[in-house]
This record gives sequence, C-alpha cells and structure tokens, in this order.
Amino acid sequence: MIVVERTPKGGPARRPVLAMYGAGNIGRGFIGMVFADAGYEVVFVDVMPDVVAALNREHRYPVAVVSDAASEDRWIEGVRAVDGRDAEAVAELIATCDVAATAVGVNVLPRIAPMLAKGIARRMALEPRRPLDIVICENLIDANLRLAEWISEFLPAGLRPRLADDVGFVEASIGRMVPVMTEEMKAGNPLRVFVEPYDELPVDGAAFRGPVPPVPNLRPFTPFEFYIRRKLFVHNLGHATTAYLGWLRGCELISDTVRVPEIESAARAAMGESSRALSAEFGVAPEVLAAHVDDLLFRFHNRRLGDTVARVGRDPLRKLSPEDRLVGAARLCLKHGIEPVAICCSIAAALRFDDRDDPAAMAMQAELREKGAGAFLRERCGLGAKPGDDDGRRILERVLAEKR
Repeated sequence: MIVVERTPKGGPARRPVLAMYGAGNIGRGFIGMVFADAGYEVVFVDVMPDVVAALNREHRYPVAVVSDAASEDRWIEGVRAVDGRDAEAVAELIATCDVAATAVGVNVLPRIAPMLAKGIARRMALEPRRPLDIVICENLIDANLRLAEWISEFLPAGLRPRLADDVGFVEASIGRMVPVMTEEMKAGNPLRVFVEPYDELPVDGAAFRGPVPPVPNLRPFTPFEFYIRRKLFVHNLGHATTAYLGWLRGCELISDTVRVPEIESAARAAMGESSRALSAEFGVAPEVLAAHVDDLLFRFHNRRLGDTVARVGRDPLRKLSPEDRLVGAARLCLKHGIEPVAICCSIAAALRFDDRDDPAAMAMQAELREKGAGAFLRERCGLGAKPGDDDGRRILERVLAEKR
C-alpha cells in the first residue's frame, strides 16, 4: 500500500519507497528505473560493498538506453542503498517501505527469505493493517509460491496464517534485455548500465494485497500464467536457441548470431512451435504471438546492447531442467499435438555448449562424457525417466537423433 504523508507545516509530500532487493543490472536498469521515474525513492538492498557505497555516495546512477538507431543517457536520481548483510537495516526497510521487489537471481532467491521474513514480522507488529506487496522479478516458474514457502519457514508460527492476507507475492515478466556490463561499457562508472528501449513490466494484477502502485510502466494482467509462460517459452527459448546455435558457429554477440540467416530461421521456428502451443493452451490469437516473435527477433538485432552468446547460454543445466524454456516448451507442444522439431534441435545444440568459463557448462559436459546423452536427458531433463512418459521418450529420441 502506498502511503503519502505530509511533513508538518505544509512541507512536501513524502515520496513512497521501493525496497529493491538486488542492485544488479535488472534492479538498476529496469525495476529501479521505472519506479524512480514514477516518483519513488528507490532503496537498493545488495551485498556488494562497492555498489552499496557508490549508491550511497552518489545517490544516482547512469543508464544508457540504446538501440541500433540511437543512444540516450539518463540519470536515475534520489536513490540509496542498504547493505544486505545488515539484518537490522534490511528488516527496518522491509517493515516500513511501501512496496518491495526482488531481482537477485533464481539461486539467490531462497537465501534472502530469512531477512524478508524478519522485516515482514516487524511490519506485522508495527502496522498490522498495512500489507506489503513484493514484485518478484525472477525467471522461475511459480516464483510466488516458492518465495512464500521460503519466507513462511522463517516466520514465527503465530504469524504464518497472516502471510497470505498481509503479503502479496506478485509475479512479474521481465522482458527488457540488459546485458552484462564490460569495463568499456561502464566508462569508469561501476553503476552504469545499458538497457534496450523496451520498458513494459507485466505483473500479476490479482496478487496485490494493497493498491497496484501508480507506475505507468506496470501492466497488471489476470490471469497471469500466460505472461510467465510466454516469457519463458518464447523470449527465453528464442534467446537460448540463438545463443546455443551461435556458440556452435563461433559467434560472440547475440546481435551477430541472429544475423546469420540459418540461425534466425531456427530461432523463429522454435519460437513459432511454442507460440502455437501457447495459443492452444491459453486461447490467445496466433497472430498476437506471431507479432511478439517478430518484435523479439528485431530486438535481438540490437548491436549496442553488446549482449554475448556466453551470457545468454550460461547455466545450461538450469535451462535444460524439466520445466524450463527448452524441455518445458517441447512438452507443451506435444500436449497440443505440435511436433517440437526445432525445439529439439535447440536442446541438442544446448548439449554442445562447453564454455570453459561456465562451471555449469563444464559440469554438464563431464556428466555427458561419464553417462552419455541418453542418461543425461533422462536424469537431468526428466525425459522418459518415469513409466508411461511417452512424450518424454519422443523428445529424447528426437534430441538424440539431432545430436548425432
């Protein structure tokens, strides 16, 4: 709930506060930016001492909005930071903020639950009728349910029944592409971040417990599952396909990779298969999804982002997990009678991703050498591992045929 108070004697209105857990590229380059533009004081929570110190020293940071056609430099003003290792400071922020958000990464999300729980418990004691909405900006299916479970574990038993009413776990679909920043791109400022112009933030409108924040870029939708699946099975799937095929061709940048006609065609075909499945699953017009595919492929061409094949392809073990962008999309296709031919080619390409700077890729290659592709696909990807999993076996057989 946004509470705007006035200082005594007619002073200026208090700015509503966003507690932004994660001061990385998405936190600064997307969520913090759109809330700051809407008049919020953005308070970042992060464990990187240099980032925290810089935000508290400068109280602003630069964002370059870049496209092939132009570049616009922006300063995001009036921000500060809290050290994520300071449990007391984090709890106080969560207890008193107007809205919270997370952009910490799937692997880190459960680790912030104890401090979130401490702040929520304090908030329940201080202001029992003031709910907290947490906008969850993570690439994780059912992120709302999982974060609620993790926080519940650390709440006092007597407060757990109030969690569903007092805290809104609001899933978001992060469509803006923000690359890993090189030293050259930072241009001497560790807070500088590059982003593409796209800035819409779809959120689960039904999950809010307080009023939806008055942020122009927020797009509340209900039911929201379609947007979560669309992000994973179209955007993330297409990005991964481009990266893994580009890796095999020796490409460095996504923008160069998607300019290879065969790779763009393969990405379009994979995204088209999953789009037809999503259309059947959610009753969305095929032409709407086809237009989304066209827009994404256009955005992948953005050279100024400097997004790399290595970044987009990293952590293939997670991206090949049973419900993620590749295997999950292939299963959805078969559910609706669509053969995931192109998606299986993407899975086969992912198995060849062997970036030596990526520990997950190296672990995958070690498993493939030790067990073989068939065992890997059964154990890691859940394909044909259970009796009666005919769809899984079909995907496995097609991937093995492509891999050969």
